Amino acid sequence: MNKNNLSRVKTEIKKAYYTHTRYHTIATFALLYHAKLINVRELKKYLRISDYFIRIDNHHFFINFTNTKQENAFKASENLLLYLDKDFHDTTSCIAIDTFDISKTPQMVINRLMKFLMLQNTILMKE
Repeated sequence: MNKNNLSRVKTEIKKAYYTHTRYHTIATFALLYHAKLINVRELKKYLRISDYFIRIDNHHFFINFTNTKQENAFKASENLLLYLDKDFHDTTSCIAIDTFDISKTPQMVINRLMKFLMLQNTILMKE
């Protein structure tokens, strides 16, 4: 992840923490991998208008499911993967979701998401 994208993701996490502290809202953070090239307009079709995402590179996106508990973000992620797999005829997509915990630094959140995603990719490769 380049420095500019890393900074943008950290800022998004900090904004979610601030909103939680100020307004008692929650969010769920996710990291999406999609093997085929997908542009921002295409991905936007599959997310809610309130969700915020950042392109990290040609295959990865950071997603902030705003005002969303983890269980609901899990369901939204399942739907997202279903739509991507169906529309792109590709079943290599996967997504990592982390719990909302303001005690974790933004860097910790990013590291955890990347670790979860790598574990998922490892499992998919063994199948």
